[in-house]
Amino acid sequence: MGKSKQSIAAVTLAALMLASCGGEGSLSSGGPVTVTPTPSPTPTPNCALASRQSFAKTVIDEWYLFPGDVASVNPASHSNVQSYIDALVAPARALNKDRFFTYITSIAEENAFFSNGSSAGFGVRMTYDAVDQRILIAEAYEGAPAFAAGIDRGTAIVAIGTNSSNLRTVASIVNAEGTAGITNALGPNDPGVSRVLRITDAAGTRDVTVAKADYSLDPISDRYGAKIISEGGRSYGYLNLRTFIASADDQLKAAFADFGAQGVTDIIVDFRYNGGGLVSTANLMGDLMGANRAGQIFSQTRFRPTKSAEDDEHRFAPVAQSIAPTRIAFIGTGSTASASELVINSMLPYLGTNMTLVGGNTYGKPVGQIALDKAECDDRMRVVAFATVNATGAGDYYDGLAPKIANSCAAGDDLRLPLGDAREASVSAAIDFLAGRACPTRIADASAGASAQRRSAPVLAKPEMLVPDRPSAAQRELPGLF
Repeated sequence: MGKSKQSIAAVTLAALMLASCGGEGSLSSGGPVTVTPTPSPTPTPNCALASRQSFAKTVIDEWYLFPGDVASVNPASHSNVQSYIDALVAPARALNKDRFFTYITSIAEENAFFSNGSSAGFGVRMTYDAVDQRILIAEAYEGAPAFAAGIDRGTAIVAIGTNSSNLRTVASIVNAEGTAGITNALGPNDPGVSRVLRITDAAGTRDVTVAKADYSLDPISDRYGAKIISEGGRSYGYLNLRTFIASADDQLKAAFADFGAQGVTDIIVDFRYNGGGLVSTANLMGDLMGANRAGQIFSQTRFRPTKSAEDDEHRFAPVAQSIAPTRIAFIGTGSTASASELVINSMLPYLGTNMTLVGGNTYGKPVGQIALDKAECDDRMRVVAFATVNATGAGDYYDGLAPKIANSCAAGDDLRLPLGDAREASVSAAIDFLAGRACPTRIADASAGASAQRRSAPVLAKPEMLVPDRPSAAQRELPGLF
């Protein structure tokens, strides 16, 4: 996070935030940002389980933010690295400090995602509607197979098969296997894996065949990602950032340059499905909203006392495209995490009641990770190692950000309407705030944040994001991605 040192092992700073129950999103530095392990894990060509477990334990012993909350565990009683890690950090998890944020992952897979959003799959965010026992599409990515097959936001998937003769309804799958059965039915996220999906949308019900493929995720949609909304004789900037990856940087600059050229200072920032990403992109976003705050603190990172030399801060560094927002309405849900929460929390000291959180409560993870690599095994160990706070030192939002934002406003996520549509429930509530109109219902606390989004029509409800037991790097950042 702005710090670069000579090191024996490159350590990438990242703040990993669970975006929904069972799903994860992360906040990673653009870098790598390096710190110096003391002692550093000794590289070894041995990729046997015991060696990999030893590597994980060494990282935890040196860097874990909560050293007093690590269990004594016999590695021989665990058949894989992740179950061993889970057992080590179970005490911290029981205290709500580390909700599966410490884990082992693939270096190659993660690097591909953070550099350009590379992933393989259908290219949609899937939620499970338990009321009608169906899958609802929250978002579809342009350039991905599902969108090309006519699947978009609001589409319902009611049956899945490997061919037209063995279609199973989503209801029957869930009744037999639970929601994990849906993930199994959709198949592995490998290019060429094909499924027949029975879908329902405004055009009716039909069967489509979709083959998974490699695609690059566009962090800001060309359809609705950045636009000017004119409503009631006033203009508002709307920005929907899907994830904080490097390819978002130029798009963010272009969006804010347009806001500035249009003279827009009231902004809607839609983070409703944004599970996190690069620290460098989060800092850039702060810079783009800090034209009048050069040199002031945007965010701070704090390590455990023995690693305090690694503490860091980012100060606003405005660029040519920066603006000075008068008011900001952030849109969030339980899938809003990591870098998204850092940006919201970091703007709060400067805007106060001139900003709000609309929609539902965010996930809540004010701690972050470093990552150390055992390159010969393609192992990247991510371990919670630091806390993130804003300019006033506030960062204890384990229960989400809604309790910290007194004027937050509950609103639904209306899948019947496109993102960025002024009529959509959360966008409409954001406009109401910017226009000075009263909010009918506050997001009172973390638990109310989830229930406040429920409305009478199932499509307005807050369905569960579908997350596999072992999410890919992309699925950790974008819960519900398939």
